[in-house]
Amino acid sequence: MSHQIFNRALKIVGFVALAAAFAVPAANAAAAKNTIVKKQHASSKASGAKKVVATRKTVRFVAGTKQRRGSIIRAFVPAKPSFGQIAGLHSAQDPLELKSSVALVIDQDTREVLFSKNDHAVLPIASLTKLMTGVIISGAKLPMDEQITVTQDDVDTEKGSSSRLKVGTTLTRGELLHLALMSSENRAAHALGRTYPGGLATFVSLMNAKAKMLGMTDTSYVEPTGLSSRNQSSAQDLATLVNAAHGDPMLRELSTSTGYQVAVGSRTLQYNNTNRLVKNPEWDIGLQKTGYISEAGQCLVMQTKIAGRKLIMVFLDSAGKLSRLGDAERVRRWVEANPVSIERKVNISASAKQVNG
Repeated sequence: MSHQIFNRALKIVGFVALAAAFAVPAANAAAAKNTIVKKQHASSKASGAKKVVATRKTVRFVAGTKQRRGSIIRAFVPAKPSFGQIAGLHSAQDPLELKSSVALVIDQDTREVLFSKNDHAVLPIASLTKLMTGVIISGAKLPMDEQITVTQDDVDTEKGSSSRLKVGTTLTRGELLHLALMSSENRAAHALGRTYPGGLATFVSLMNAKAKMLGMTDTSYVEPTGLSSRNQSSAQDLATLVNAAHGDPMLRELSTSTGYQVAVGSRTLQYNNTNRLVKNPEWDIGLQKTGYISEAGQCLVMQTKIAGRKLIMVFLDSAGKLSRLGDAERVRRWVEANPVSIERKVNISASAKQVNG
């Protein structure tokens, strides 16, 4: 009898201990969650932004020194809004339901505007900047086989982005230009500007002078990579730049290359194009460039031929990694459905407040 009572008491103690073990992580998780909610609430008040689009990031909270499944929770941290989101440009609706807040499609031969959406908005352009970098390098007729070494000066201090080109890597100017245009390699683009005759300041001044010469009145550059949000332009200006760059055979070839290998010491690095459409047989792309920083959103410019027409497309401030490509596909299908002429030209603008960079 006493043996049965002892066993029953042991079971009761076991249940109590088990309940306590589950209660502790749950209480810790609830406390951590409340802390996150308070921080997010305070952050949103401080920012003053009317609209914030969030992306999901995982944050781990681990109780004690040993990680246990019950002690891990996930928190959602708001992403930094783009300039277009702050300005309210995403409120503009269009019949093609594009995800980009800014879009422009023109006939390259006739300069006829087929589609426009907030095309005069001036926004950060991210790595679309590298297209002008390529224009300046190519136009200077510098030796493409000249050896250039990546230095600490080429390391990104703006966004802290990584690079496969380590400090001390030596490549030719032609190789660096190829990587900058095809794979949007930031250190390659910066090294090209830094080693330009006269230095980086001279190079940036030439970028701005070229923009002015082309009539790009909405455009300004402060560095050759696009990592700075102060590199800004409009869809109208970028269409002008694409048209000018398309006239350069080297820029056409390098920007549409699907892949490229470079030898770095004893290793061979494989680089691929940041625009997967160049591999798509349904597309005939003559020139292209992609770009992204949080302030600019996802960006894309292209020269392409659709239904016998040479077109220039510009998409800025698109939300979602693949949405700029999806927008290009939507436009392509729209043009193909109207092969002779597009009678209904689309021009859409959002009522947006001024955004200063």
